[in-house]
Amino acid sequence: MTSADVPPPDTPPDAPPDVIRSPVRGWLAVLAVTLGIFALMTSELLPVGLLTPIGADLDVSAGTTALMVTVPGLVAAATAPLVTVATGRIDRRLVLALLIGMVGAANLASAFATSFAVVLAARFLIGISVGGFWSLAGGIALRLVPQHHVARATAVVFGGVETASVLGVPAGTLVGDLAGWRPAFAAVGVLGLISLACMVVVMPKLAPERVMTFGDLPRVFRTHAAVRAGIAMTFLVVTGHFTAYTFVRPVLRDDGVADGMISVLLLAFGVAGICGNFIAGALIARRLRETVCGISVLLAAAMAALAVTDHGGLSAAVILVIWGMGYGAVPVTLQNWILNAAPTAAEAASSLYVSMFNLSIALGALVGGLAVDAVSTTSVLWIGGVLAVLVLPLVGGARRTARPAPATASAPP
Repeated sequence: MTSADVPPPDTPPDAPPDVIRSPVRGWLAVLAVTLGIFALMTSELLPVGLLTPIGADLDVSAGTTALMVTVPGLVAAATAPLVTVATGRIDRRLVLALLIGMVGAANLASAFATSFAVVLAARFLIGISVGGFWSLAGGIALRLVPQHHVARATAVVFGGVETASVLGVPAGTLVGDLAGWRPAFAAVGVLGLISLACMVVVMPKLAPERVMTFGDLPRVFRTHAAVRAGIAMTFLVVTGHFTAYTFVRPVLRDDGVADGMISVLLLAFGVAGICGNFIAGALIARRLRETVCGISVLLAAAMAALAVTDHGGLSAAVILVIWGMGYGAVPVTLQNWILNAAPTAAEAASSLYVSMFNLSIALGALVGGLAVDAVSTTSVLWIGGVLAVLVLPLVGGARRTARPAPATASAPP
Protein backbone atom coordinates (compact mmCIF):
# COMPACT_ATOMS: atom_id res chain seq x y z
CA MET A 1 0.00 0.00 0.00
CA THR A 2 1.00 3.56 -0.50
CA SER A 3 0.25 6.90 0.99
CA ALA A 4 0.21 10.38 -0.38
CA ASP A 5 -0.10 11.78 3.11
CA VAL A 6 2.66 10.85 5.55
CA PRO A 7 3.02 13.60 8.20
CA PRO A 8 6.20 14.40 10.06
CA PRO A 9 6.91 12.02 12.96
CA ASP A 10 6.19 14.68 15.56
CA THR A 11 3.20 16.95 15.17
CA PRO A 12 3.92 20.40 16.59
CA PRO A 13 1.56 22.09 19.06
CA ASP A 14 0.16 24.33 16.34
CA ALA A 15 -0.64 21.42 14.00
CA PRO A 16 -3.57 21.89 11.60
CA PRO A 17 -6.96 21.16 13.15
CA ASP A 18 -7.62 18.34 10.69
CA VAL A 19 -5.01 16.11 12.39
CA ILE A 20 -6.80 14.08 15.06
CA ARG A 21 -5.12 13.63 18.42
CA SER A 22 -8.19 12.30 20.27
CA PRO A 23 -7.61 8.54 20.66
CA VAL A 24 -11.32 7.67 20.72
CA ARG A 25 -12.32 9.67 17.66
CA GLY A 26 -9.13 8.72 15.89
CA TRP A 27 -9.76 5.01 16.38
CA LEU A 28 -13.35 5.40 15.21
CA ALA A 29 -12.02 6.97 12.02
CA VAL A 30 -9.47 4.15 11.64
CA LEU A 31 -12.25 1.58 11.99
CA ALA A 32 -14.34 3.43 9.39
CA VAL A 33 -11.45 3.28 6.92
CA THR A 34 -10.89 -0.40 7.75
CA LEU A 35 -14.55 -1.14 7.10
CA GLY A 36 -14.22 0.64 3.77
CA ILE A 37 -11.20 -1.45 2.78
CA PHE A 38 -12.99 -4.62 3.81
CA ALA A 39 -15.98 -3.65 1.62
CA LEU A 40 -13.69 -2.73 -1.28
CA MET A 41 -11.65 -5.92 -1.29
CA THR A 42 -14.68 -8.12 -0.71
CA SER A 43 -16.30 -6.41 -3.70
CA GLU A 44 -13.29 -7.12 -5.88
CA LEU A 45 -13.13 -10.82 -4.99
CA LEU A 46 -16.80 -11.64 -4.37
CA PRO A 47 -17.41 -13.21 -7.82
CA VAL A 48 -14.81 -15.92 -7.05
CA GLY A 49 -17.28 -17.87 -4.93
CA LEU A 50 -20.31 -17.09 -7.12
CA LEU A 51 -19.10 -17.74 -10.68
CA THR A 52 -21.46 -20.63 -11.30
CA PRO A 53 -24.75 -18.99 -10.25
CA ILE A 54 -23.84 -15.65 -11.87
CA GLY A 55 -22.96 -17.33 -15.17
CA ALA A 56 -26.13 -19.40 -15.13
CA ASP A 57 -28.34 -16.41 -14.37
CA LEU A 58 -26.77 -14.10 -16.96
CA ASP A 59 -26.23 -16.90 -19.52
CA VAL A 60 -22.44 -16.59 -19.90
CA SER A 61 -19.64 -19.18 -19.61
CA ALA A 62 -17.45 -19.60 -16.54
CA GLY A 63 -14.50 -18.12 -18.42
CA THR A 64 -16.50 -15.07 -19.44
CA THR A 65 -17.92 -14.64 -15.95
CA ALA A 66 -14.35 -14.50 -14.62
CA LEU A 67 -14.05 -11.09 -16.32
CA MET A 68 -15.85 -9.82 -13.21
CA VAL A 69 -12.54 -10.43 -11.42
CA THR A 70 -10.26 -9.48 -14.32
CA VAL A 71 -11.77 -6.06 -15.06
CA PRO A 72 -11.57 -4.49 -11.59
CA GLY A 73 -8.12 -5.99 -11.05
CA LEU A 74 -6.75 -4.37 -14.21
CA VAL A 75 -8.41 -1.05 -13.46
CA ALA A 76 -7.19 -1.08 -9.84
CA ALA A 77 -3.64 -1.80 -11.00
CA ALA A 78 -3.71 1.33 -13.16
CA THR A 79 -5.48 3.61 -10.72
CA ALA A 80 -3.37 2.80 -7.62
CA PRO A 81 -0.70 5.37 -8.60
CA LEU A 82 -2.97 7.50 -10.81
CA VAL A 83 -5.48 8.42 -8.12
CA THR A 84 -2.70 9.15 -5.62
CA VAL A 85 -1.04 11.61 -7.99
CA ALA A 86 -4.20 13.07 -9.59
CA THR A 87 -5.89 13.85 -6.27
CA GLY A 88 -2.74 15.17 -4.64
CA ARG A 89 -4.32 18.54 -3.76
CA ILE A 90 -7.80 17.36 -2.73
CA ASP A 91 -9.11 16.76 0.79
CA ARG A 92 -8.44 13.09 1.51
CA ARG A 93 -11.73 12.61 3.35
CA LEU A 94 -13.59 13.76 0.24
CA VAL A 95 -11.58 11.45 -2.03
CA LEU A 96 -12.12 8.41 0.19
CA ALA A 97 -15.83 9.19 0.59
CA LEU A 98 -16.34 9.44 -3.17
CA LEU A 99 -14.47 6.19 -3.78
CA ILE A 100 -16.32 4.16 -1.16
CA GLY A 101 -19.64 5.66 -2.26
CA MET A 102 -18.86 4.50 -5.78
CA VAL A 103 -18.36 0.98 -4.46
CA GLY A 104 -21.74 0.99 -2.75
CA ALA A 105 -23.53 2.24 -5.87
CA ALA A 106 -21.68 -0.15 -8.20
CA ASN A 107 -22.51 -3.21 -6.12
CA LEU A 108 -26.16 -2.24 -5.91
CA ALA A 109 -26.18 -1.74 -9.68
CA SER A 110 -24.73 -5.24 -10.11
CA ALA A 111 -27.42 -6.68 -7.83
CA PHE A 112 -30.18 -5.30 -10.08
CA ALA A 113 -28.42 -5.74 -13.44
CA THR A 114 -30.24 -7.64 -16.18
CA SER A 115 -27.25 -8.00 -18.52
CA PHE A 116 -23.61 -8.94 -18.15
CA ALA A 117 -22.54 -5.69 -19.84
CA VAL A 118 -24.06 -3.66 -17.00
CA VAL A 119 -22.29 -5.85 -14.46
CA LEU A 120 -18.92 -5.30 -16.19
CA ALA A 121 -19.49 -1.53 -16.21
CA ALA A 122 -20.12 -1.65 -12.48
CA ARG A 123 -17.00 -3.76 -11.99
CA PHE A 124 -14.98 -1.10 -13.84
CA LEU A 125 -16.08 1.49 -11.25
CA ILE A 126 -15.17 -0.89 -8.44
CA GLY A 127 -11.67 -1.19 -9.91
CA ILE A 128 -11.20 2.59 -9.75
CA SER A 129 -12.32 2.59 -6.13
CA VAL A 130 -10.10 -0.31 -5.09
CA GLY A 131 -6.94 1.16 -6.62
CA GLY A 132 -7.51 4.67 -5.33
CA PHE A 133 -8.78 3.84 -1.85
CA TRP A 134 -6.14 1.20 -1.14
CA SER A 135 -3.33 3.50 -2.28
CA LEU A 136 -4.37 6.25 0.16
CA ALA A 137 -5.66 4.40 3.21
CA GLY A 138 -2.36 3.59 4.92
CA GLY A 139 -1.27 7.21 4.99
CA ILE A 140 -4.64 8.33 6.25
CA ALA A 141 -4.25 6.09 9.30
CA LEU A 142 -1.02 7.87 10.18
CA ARG A 143 -2.98 11.13 10.58
CA LEU A 144 -5.90 9.81 12.60
CA VAL A 145 -4.31 8.77 15.88
CA PRO A 146 -1.61 10.01 18.26
CA GLN A 147 1.98 9.15 17.44
CA HIS A 148 2.23 6.21 19.84
CA HIS A 149 -0.84 4.58 18.24
CA VAL A 150 0.32 4.94 14.63
CA ALA A 151 1.83 1.47 14.18
CA ARG A 152 -1.23 -0.34 15.55
CA ALA A 153 -3.64 1.88 13.60
CA THR A 154 -1.80 1.14 10.36
CA ALA A 155 -1.90 -2.58 11.14
CA VAL A 156 -5.66 -2.39 11.71
CA VAL A 157 -6.25 -0.65 8.37
CA PHE A 158 -4.11 -3.14 6.47
CA GLY A 159 -5.84 -5.93 8.34
CA GLY A 160 -9.00 -5.00 6.44
CA VAL A 161 -7.35 -6.20 3.23
CA GLU A 162 -6.29 -9.48 4.80
CA THR A 163 -9.66 -10.11 6.41
CA ALA A 164 -11.52 -9.41 3.18
CA SER A 165 -9.19 -11.69 1.24
CA VAL A 166 -9.70 -14.70 3.47
CA LEU A 167 -13.19 -14.17 4.93
CA GLY A 168 -15.07 -11.86 2.57
CA VAL A 169 -15.35 -14.37 -0.27
CA PRO A 170 -16.52 -17.29 1.90
CA ALA A 171 -19.07 -15.11 3.69
CA GLY A 172 -20.34 -13.73 0.38
CA THR A 173 -20.52 -17.23 -1.05
CA LEU A 174 -22.57 -18.37 1.92
CA VAL A 175 -25.03 -15.50 1.45
CA GLY A 176 -25.18 -16.33 -2.26
CA ASP A 177 -25.93 -19.98 -1.57
CA LEU A 178 -28.66 -19.13 0.93
CA ALA A 179 -30.33 -16.20 -0.84
CA GLY A 180 -28.83 -15.88 -4.33
CA TRP A 181 -25.90 -13.96 -5.80
CA ARG A 182 -27.85 -10.70 -6.18
CA PRO A 183 -28.53 -10.30 -2.42
CA ALA A 184 -24.82 -11.02 -1.82
CA PHE A 185 -23.82 -8.09 -4.03
CA ALA A 186 -26.51 -5.90 -2.51
CA ALA A 187 -25.21 -6.70 0.99
CA VAL A 188 -21.70 -5.60 0.07
CA GLY A 189 -23.12 -2.47 -1.52
CA VAL A 190 -24.96 -1.60 1.69
CA LEU A 191 -21.76 -2.28 3.63
CA GLY A 192 -19.95 0.25 1.44
CA LEU A 193 -22.64 2.87 2.08
CA ILE A 194 -22.42 2.22 5.83
CA SER A 195 -18.67 2.79 5.62
CA LEU A 196 -19.32 6.02 3.73
CA ALA A 197 -21.66 7.25 6.47
CA CYS A 198 -19.14 6.34 9.17
CA MET A 199 -16.32 8.22 7.44
CA VAL A 200 -18.46 11.31 6.94
CA VAL A 201 -19.38 11.33 10.63
CA VAL A 202 -16.04 10.57 12.32
CA MET A 203 -13.30 11.69 9.90
CA PRO A 204 -12.05 15.29 9.80
CA LYS A 205 -11.03 17.20 6.72
CA LEU A 206 -7.57 15.97 5.76
CA ALA A 207 -5.71 18.36 3.51
CA PRO A 208 -2.91 16.71 1.51
CA GLU A 209 0.59 17.27 2.84
CA ARG A 210 2.89 15.27 0.60
CA VAL A 211 2.37 14.14 -2.99
CA MET A 212 4.01 11.22 -4.74
CA THR A 213 5.14 11.93 -8.30
CA PHE A 214 5.13 9.57 -11.26
CA GLY A 215 8.91 9.81 -11.41
CA ASP A 216 9.22 8.08 -8.04
CA LEU A 217 7.88 4.81 -9.45
CA PRO A 218 10.50 3.93 -12.09
CA ARG A 219 13.23 5.31 -9.84
CA VAL A 220 12.58 2.94 -6.96
CA PHE A 221 12.14 -0.01 -9.33
CA ARG A 222 15.39 0.77 -11.13
CA THR A 223 17.57 1.38 -8.08
CA HIS A 224 16.42 -1.39 -5.69
CA ALA A 225 17.10 -4.97 -6.79
CA ALA A 226 15.14 -6.38 -3.86
CA VAL A 227 12.09 -4.37 -4.92
CA ARG A 228 12.29 -5.92 -8.38
CA ALA A 229 12.50 -9.37 -6.81
CA GLY A 230 9.53 -8.66 -4.55
CA ILE A 231 7.41 -7.40 -7.43
CA ALA A 232 8.25 -10.53 -9.44
CA MET A 233 7.34 -12.74 -6.46
CA THR A 234 4.05 -10.90 -6.08
CA PHE A 235 3.27 -11.50 -9.74
CA LEU A 236 4.00 -15.22 -9.57
CA VAL A 237 2.30 -15.99 -6.26
CA VAL A 238 -0.83 -13.89 -6.71
CA THR A 239 -1.31 -14.77 -10.38
CA GLY A 240 -0.84 -18.46 -9.60
CA HIS A 241 -3.25 -18.33 -6.68
CA PHE A 242 -6.05 -16.57 -8.55
CA THR A 243 -5.58 -18.65 -11.70
CA ALA A 244 -6.63 -21.63 -9.60
CA TYR A 245 -8.71 -20.13 -6.77
CA THR A 246 -11.04 -18.21 -9.09
CA PHE A 247 -12.29 -21.60 -10.31
CA VAL A 248 -12.13 -23.56 -7.07
CA ARG A 249 -15.92 -23.85 -6.99
CA PRO A 250 -16.18 -25.51 -10.45
CA VAL A 251 -13.22 -27.75 -9.54
CA LEU A 252 -14.92 -28.97 -6.39
CA ARG A 253 -18.26 -29.43 -8.13
CA ASP A 254 -16.61 -31.55 -10.82
CA ASP A 255 -15.35 -33.80 -8.02
CA GLY A 256 -18.87 -34.23 -6.69
CA VAL A 257 -18.73 -31.84 -3.73
CA ALA A 258 -22.19 -30.41 -3.03
CA ASP A 259 -22.78 -26.67 -3.35
CA GLY A 260 -23.69 -26.32 0.31
CA MET A 261 -20.47 -28.05 1.33
CA ILE A 262 -18.41 -25.75 -0.92
CA SER A 263 -19.49 -22.74 1.14
CA VAL A 264 -18.30 -24.48 4.29
CA LEU A 265 -14.99 -25.40 2.65
CA LEU A 266 -14.39 -21.82 1.55
CA LEU A 267 -15.11 -20.66 5.07
CA ALA A 268 -12.51 -23.16 6.34
CA PHE A 269 -10.12 -21.70 3.75
CA GLY A 270 -10.73 -18.25 5.21
CA VAL A 271 -10.16 -19.31 8.81
CA ALA A 272 -6.95 -21.08 7.79
CA GLY A 273 -5.88 -17.90 6.01
CA ILE A 274 -6.22 -15.86 9.19
CA CYS A 275 -4.06 -18.44 10.98
CA GLY A 276 -1.50 -18.29 8.18
CA ASN A 277 -1.36 -14.53 8.51
CA PHE A 278 -0.60 -14.73 12.24
CA ILE A 279 1.99 -17.47 11.74
CA ALA A 280 3.75 -15.51 9.01
CA GLY A 281 3.68 -12.37 11.15
CA ALA A 282 5.61 -14.25 13.83
CA LEU A 283 8.15 -15.70 11.38
CA ILE A 284 9.05 -12.88 9.02
CA ALA A 285 11.01 -10.85 11.56
CA ARG A 286 13.82 -13.43 11.50
CA ARG A 287 13.04 -15.73 8.57
CA LEU A 288 11.58 -13.68 5.75
CA ARG A 289 13.21 -15.67 2.94
CA GLU A 290 12.19 -18.98 4.46
CA THR A 291 8.60 -17.77 4.89
CA VAL A 292 8.38 -16.84 1.22
CA CYS A 293 9.71 -20.28 0.28
CA GLY A 294 7.22 -21.95 2.61
CA ILE A 295 4.35 -20.07 0.98
CA SER A 296 5.48 -21.26 -2.45
CA VAL A 297 5.68 -24.88 -1.35
CA LEU A 298 2.31 -24.86 0.47
CA LEU A 299 0.45 -23.32 -2.46
CA ALA A 300 2.00 -25.64 -5.05
CA ALA A 301 1.43 -28.74 -2.92
CA ALA A 302 -2.21 -27.89 -2.23
CA MET A 303 -2.99 -27.22 -5.89
CA ALA A 304 -1.29 -30.41 -7.03
CA ALA A 305 -3.11 -32.46 -4.39
CA LEU A 306 -6.46 -31.04 -5.46
CA ALA A 307 -5.66 -31.87 -9.08
CA VAL A 308 -4.54 -35.48 -8.67
CA THR A 309 -6.78 -36.85 -5.92
CA ASP A 310 -10.38 -37.97 -5.93
CA HIS A 311 -11.71 -36.49 -2.74
CA GLY A 312 -14.81 -36.00 -0.70
CA GLY A 313 -15.58 -33.27 1.75
CA LEU A 314 -12.96 -34.23 4.35
CA SER A 315 -9.98 -34.53 2.03
CA ALA A 316 -11.00 -31.35 0.20
CA ALA A 317 -11.18 -29.58 3.56
CA VAL A 318 -7.64 -30.64 4.46
CA ILE A 319 -6.30 -29.44 1.13
CA LEU A 320 -8.12 -26.10 1.32
CA VAL A 321 -6.88 -25.53 4.87
CA ILE A 322 -3.29 -25.99 3.67
CA TRP A 323 -3.96 -23.73 0.70
CA GLY A 324 -5.63 -21.13 2.91
CA MET A 325 -2.71 -21.05 5.34
CA GLY A 326 -0.31 -20.50 2.46
CA TYR A 327 -2.28 -17.71 0.84
CA GLY A 328 -3.15 -16.07 4.16
CA ALA A 329 0.56 -15.53 4.69
CA VAL A 330 1.05 -13.84 1.30
CA PRO A 331 -0.01 -10.20 1.96
CA VAL A 332 1.88 -9.73 5.23
CA THR A 333 5.01 -11.47 3.94
CA LEU A 334 5.31 -9.77 0.56
CA GLN A 335 4.30 -6.38 1.98
CA ASN A 336 7.18 -6.65 4.44
CA TRP A 337 9.59 -7.75 1.73
CA ILE A 338 8.71 -4.61 -0.25
CA LEU A 339 8.91 -2.27 2.75
CA ASN A 340 12.24 -3.73 3.83
CA ALA A 341 13.64 -3.60 0.31
CA ALA A 342 13.23 0.19 0.02
CA PRO A 343 12.86 1.71 3.49
CA THR A 344 13.71 5.19 2.22
CA ALA A 345 11.19 5.03 -0.65
CA ALA A 346 8.38 3.05 0.94
CA GLU A 347 5.52 4.97 -0.70
CA ALA A 348 6.70 4.45 -4.27
CA ALA A 349 7.71 0.83 -3.66
CA SER A 350 4.38 0.05 -2.02
CA SER A 351 2.52 1.69 -4.90
CA LEU A 352 4.24 -0.69 -7.30
CA TYR A 353 3.30 -3.57 -5.01
CA VAL A 354 -0.38 -2.54 -4.91
CA SER A 355 -0.46 -2.23 -8.69
CA MET A 356 1.17 -5.61 -9.24
CA PHE A 357 -1.02 -7.31 -6.65
CA ASN A 358 -4.20 -6.12 -8.36
CA LEU A 359 -2.84 -6.71 -11.84
CA SER A 360 -2.00 -10.28 -10.81
CA ILE A 361 -5.54 -10.84 -9.54
CA ALA A 362 -6.81 -9.81 -12.95
CA LEU A 363 -4.26 -11.84 -14.88
CA GLY A 364 -4.91 -14.91 -12.76
CA ALA A 365 -8.63 -14.77 -13.44
CA LEU A 366 -7.98 -14.14 -17.15
CA VAL A 367 -5.47 -16.98 -17.55
CA GLY A 368 -7.71 -19.30 -15.59
CA GLY A 369 -10.72 -18.41 -17.70
CA LEU A 370 -8.85 -19.10 -20.93
CA ALA A 371 -7.55 -22.42 -19.57
CA VAL A 372 -10.99 -23.53 -18.35
CA ASP A 373 -12.63 -22.76 -21.70
CA ALA A 374 -9.80 -24.14 -23.87
CA VAL A 375 -8.40 -27.07 -21.85
CA SER A 376 -10.14 -28.22 -18.67
CA THR A 377 -11.12 -27.01 -15.24
CA THR A 378 -8.31 -28.97 -13.59
CA SER A 379 -5.68 -27.27 -15.76
CA VAL A 380 -5.88 -24.11 -13.65
CA LEU A 381 -4.50 -26.03 -10.67
CA TRP A 382 -1.39 -27.10 -12.56
CA ILE A 383 -0.80 -23.61 -13.95
CA GLY A 384 -1.16 -22.07 -10.52
CA GLY A 385 1.15 -24.63 -8.93
CA VAL A 386 3.89 -24.08 -11.50
CA LEU A 387 3.76 -20.30 -11.03
CA ALA A 388 4.03 -20.73 -7.26
CA VAL A 389 7.08 -23.00 -7.56
CA LEU A 390 8.85 -20.43 -9.76
CA VAL A 391 9.11 -18.18 -6.71
CA LEU A 392 11.80 -20.46 -5.21
CA PRO A 393 14.63 -19.56 -7.63
CA LEU A 394 13.74 -15.88 -7.24
CA VAL A 395 14.21 -16.10 -3.48
CA GLY A 396 17.49 -17.93 -3.93
CA GLY A 397 18.72 -15.37 -6.43
CA ALA A 398 17.75 -12.29 -4.45
CA ARG A 399 20.94 -10.54 -3.44
CA ARG A 400 19.66 -9.31 -0.11
CA THR A 401 16.66 -9.15 2.17
CA ALA A 402 16.44 -5.92 4.08
CA ARG A 403 16.08 -5.98 7.86
CA PRO A 404 12.50 -6.21 9.11
CA ALA A 405 10.68 -2.91 9.43
CA PRO A 406 9.75 -1.90 12.97
CA ALA A 407 6.04 -1.74 12.13
CA THR A 408 4.58 -4.64 10.17
CA ALA A 409 2.12 -2.83 7.96
CA SER A 410 -0.13 -5.68 7.03
CA ALA A 411 0.23 -7.79 10.13
CA PRO A 412 -2.83 -8.43 12.21
CA PRO A 413 -3.34 -6.08 15.13
